[in-house]
This record gives sequence, C-alpha cells and structure tokens, in this order.
Amino acid sequence: MDRIAVVQNPPVLLDRRQSIDRAVAFVGEAAAQDASMVVFSEAFLPGYPAWVWRLRPGGDWDLSEQLHTRLLAQAVDLSRGDLDPLREAARRHGVTVLCGMNERDGTASGTTLFNSYVVIGPDGRLLNHHRKLMPTNPERMVWGAGDGTGLNVVDTPCGRLGTLICWENYMPLARYALYAQGVEIYVAPTYDSGDDWIESLRHIAREAGCWVVGSGNLLRGRDMQAGIEGLDALYPDAGEWVNPGDSVVIAPGGEVVAGPLRQAPGILYAELDVSRVAAGRRTLDVAGHYARPDIFRLEVNRQPQAPVNFT
Repeated sequence: MDRIAVVQNPPVLLDRRQSIDRAVAFVGEAAAQDASMVVFSEAFLPGYPAWVWRLRPGGDWDLSEQLHTRLLAQAVDLSRGDLDPLREAARRHGVTVLCGMNERDGTASGTTLFNSYVVIGPDGRLLNHHRKLMPTNPERMVWGAGDGTGLNVVDTPCGRLGTLICWENYMPLARYALYAQGVEIYVAPTYDSGDDWIESLRHIAREAGCWVVGSGNLLRGRDMQAGIEGLDALYPDAGEWVNPGDSVVIAPGGEVVAGPLRQAPGILYAELDVSRVAAGRRTLDVAGHYARPDIFRLEVNRQPQAPVNFT
C-alpha cells in the first residue's frame, strides 16, 4: 500500500524560480504526510497559459506576443539544469515526483516550447520525459507537437507508472501504448475539469483495469493577474474560478476513492494498492487475455524528432 499526494495549488504564474520553490515546498509537505509519490498538474512550471482561451485571434496580437515572450523566458530548460531543485527534493525526501512544465527546446534554435511532463525517481533520476503529442485547439499557438519517445511505462516503488497529458487521454492508441506496457498507475495531468472529464477517467480505469490519477489545474482570477498590462483585463475578477481543479483518484474498475477536489486548494491524498490491478483485469485485460494480437497490432515510433540540418 502506497500513499500518493496530488497537489492542487496554483504556481506563481510566469515565474519559474518561484514556481519551482513552491513545488519543492509541496513535496516536503506531502513527504511529511508519508506520501511516496507527489503529483503536479499540466504545465505547473511556470503555469498553464490559460490566456489562449480568452485572447481574440488576430485582435490581441501585442498582448499575445508579450505573454509568449515572457513564457519562453521563464520556461524550463532541462539542458541547463532548471529542474535540479525539484530533482534534489525528490532525492532528499525519497519520493517519486511527477510534474508538468512549459519546456524550452534546448537545441540551437531554442525558441520552441513544449508541454512536457516528467517522472522523477526517489533517487532524483529522470525516469521519463514526455512531450504532449498534440496541443489542443489554441494551445497550438504556444506549444509544438511532441514525439513518441516519452510514451513509456516506468517502474517506480509505487508500481508501473505511465502518463498522458490532458486530451492525449482521448487518443485511443496513445492509451493503448501504455496499456500494452502493463501500466498499473495511470496519471492524467490536465487543464480539463468537470463531470464529463471525471467520467472519462473512470472509463479509463475500467478499460485498463488500473489506478487512474487525475491532477487538475486550480486557478482563480488572482492567479492570472501577473502584473502584465492587458492580462489583468482578461481576468478582472480576482475571485473568479478560472479552473476548479477537480483532482481525483480512481481505483481499477472506476470507483472514485478520493476527490474530486473542486474549487479548493490543497493536497489530495489516497492509498493505492497495486494488487487490485490484477483483480481488475481478471475479466477484462485489453492488453492480455482479452486482446487479439492475431487481428490487431499497434506500432509506436519512439524515434525522437530529427533536428533540422543545414549543409
């Protein structure tokens, strides 16, 4: 039995250093409550660019450019060690940490952003690094498309762990890529929320026969007021619930065992018993006895995107 902690608190928008410091503090708080795994949401570092859902296409160009420039400057660059404080916190407390980020491409160009999610082991090692395969709707004005290198299930002290970001969870083949690797704890960090989203996660728990952890973004108007002229005007009501969070933990078979935590900051705790996965797959194992590999086959291209070469 392992205790997991789902952090539902806002970061410090567009401030990488303060957001990382906040994440490190939450890791310490969760570890003090005997959590062995700490989960953060989509794009926690340094905040989900929620403004893309309110800016007028072609009508707010100056503000959009200003916000993107600042987001790029405050994004995480793994090649320069931006994530080291969080990795050290995982090692110091001996916990597995999962965290979403705006990641700056570390190549020579360095101007592409990705919606990325990492799994950090209790020894501080980076166990998996996944870039969202397809940004959703206006997100495509912010993030580039990822590749299949991060579609991995990794071993952790809590169990075999896999992650998909937000609406990647609506991609059947992406889900099956995790199912086929024996995922036991399926983590879905997201900007989505509401009853429809939670029912989708319950379906995944039934379909996969595994634990599903939904980690939601909690944002109020005050969290979006980053002191940038024009941005405050998009969120004039400091008390508005821009996103209610709705973090949730679901057992194999679809039973909600913790949450949803709605319109409230906090850390959602749950006890996970991975032995329930085998029982959950007794009658339906979509990658095992219920599969038909003689009829269906899934191929995943895990080659990284090739950089542009000039000769």
